[in-house]
Amino acid sequence: MLAAFAFEQMPMTHVLVIQHPRPDTLDLSALPAGLPAPVRHRQNTLRFAVAADFRLPENAVLALQAQEADVGVLPDMAFADLGLIVSDMDSTLITIECVDEIAAGVGLKEQVAAITEQSMRGELDFEQSLRRRVALLKGLPESELQRVYDEVLQLTPGAETLLAECRAHGVKFMLVSGGFTFFTERLRQRLGFEYGFANELVSHNGRLSGELSGRLIDAQTKADLLAEYRDRLGLRREQTLAMGDGANDIPMLQAAGFGVAFRAKPKAEAAADVRIRFGGLEAVRGWFR
Repeated sequence: MLAAFAFEQMPMTHVLVIQHPRPDTLDLSALPAGLPAPVRHRQNTLRFAVAADFRLPENAVLALQAQEADVGVLPDMAFADLGLIVSDMDSTLITIECVDEIAAGVGLKEQVAAITEQSMRGELDFEQSLRRRVALLKGLPESELQRVYDEVLQLTPGAETLLAECRAHGVKFMLVSGGFTFFTERLRQRLGFEYGFANELVSHNGRLSGELSGRLIDAQTKADLLAEYRDRLGLRREQTLAMGDGANDIPMLQAAGFGVAFRAKPKAEAAADVRIRFGGLEAVRGWFR
């Protein structure tokens, strides 16, 4: 349960943020003594003012995670002060890995998913793994892409809430994916965000050729696009946020002012500033005032 804390006499420029569906039920006894009283924010978020050099002890982190609370320490900043959010697509904005679900149409989902998993963990070069997976799709009818979009693809919980908050506060949103333009463009039209980039599948006579065309969207390209649009929009680094779940998201997580690992692989978590393990994408909004 919530406890009362005495204010420390030092500059408070950062916040300890705890997110949970029912924060009043949390046991906060593992938090260090001397924290100020928390401020309740957006129903499911507690914010404690802390100094810039504050570090939450590991035992407190583990105690909160055991209660399925997401926790982070970051600068005390308003969401409206962001200018650009850059998001991965597969297993971040949406719940599926599109290439795996397309491969189901040729009975190769398990084989392709195994390559996807290795790539996300950083065990395989992304370009090599993507081209191997796409080659396995050769001969598949294009209609299979529409089936995946219509029948399988689902938005991650909280995605529409986050995008509504972006529109309300003037924050631009970019979807940048190692997946495919077939999906990013339909999502952009459906959800109304500003920018979308992904890989282009080649087809002949209504069937996939097993090849890609155009600029490859890989880990470095994601980071490059973040930097390019940051500069186009006249933003500072600290006004950008990137979120993703796999190893190919690490360069953009590190290039952004805020790197958010969303239900991510260990390497991506280690590269991020904050981690969302339990909440949906609405938790991205919850890190900020």
